[in-house]
Amino acid sequence: MNTIIELFSFGFFQKAFLAAVFASISCGIVGSYIVSRRIVFISSGITHASFGGIGLAFFAGFNPLIGAILFAVLSAMGIQYFTKTAEIREDSSIAIWWSLGMALGVIFVFLTPGYTPNLMSYLFGNILTVTTAELWWMFILNIVLISFFSMLLSKILFIAFDEEFAQAAGLNVNFFNYLTIILIALTVVLNIRVVGIILILSLLTIPQASANLFTKDFRKLLVLSTIFAFIGTISGLFISYFLDIPSGAAIIFTLVIMFGIFRLSKFMKK
Repeated sequence: MNTIIELFSFGFFQKAFLAAVFASISCGIVGSYIVSRRIVFISSGITHASFGGIGLAFFAGFNPLIGAILFAVLSAMGIQYFTKTAEIREDSSIAIWWSLGMALGVIFVFLTPGYTPNLMSYLFGNILTVTTAELWWMFILNIVLISFFSMLLSKILFIAFDEEFAQAAGLNVNFFNYLTIILIALTVVLNIRVVGIILILSLLTIPQASANLFTKDFRKLLVLSTIFAFIGTISGLFISYFLDIPSGAAIIFTLVIMFGIFRLSKFMKK
């Protein structure tokens, strides 16, 4: 117990703890939305497309997070435009942007002189290396998400589950769709350092799967998803530190074990 308390005297661990809190909130909210709308595959496409921005940033010598945000937002808007306006099938649109981002990322990384040691932390995550600037961005994102979903939840759900009727009722469906897809993109990118590009989708879906075992109410789902994401992220953080294993993998492994325990307990009660 004393060892755990002592950990919080280290600056890097304090930042990691705050990152876990912020990631739990943003992924709990956005994850609940994408799971309920069944657009998990879109989020996966945006995630992998952001790798193109990371590769460009390494090649051009600027902050990889900025590059990832740029590519993620552009791919999110591109997927939305291709699907709704250009009338390209959604799965095809996702595949196009996914492939483009990954291909550009590989090309830029290959063209970058020397070795890129930080690349692994973006692919697989390293919550212990989160910077103060990244924490501020995560905090701002959480404020935006909480405000957006608190004030407009009824409209968001209206559009999410009956788009045509919402449009007939006078709601600006296109505006809401573009806004929500951009928020999804920002959530994905700003949490990449927690679990990485490869595993971020798990943080957006596994806590929600656990929460779905206990409730079908969307508001309760938001809260439970956030709580489960926090428990899994913090537990994974401690496990990764004491066992000296990658933090991203430890966090996702913990979340999967939690889901397994919850599912088994529900099954045993039947």
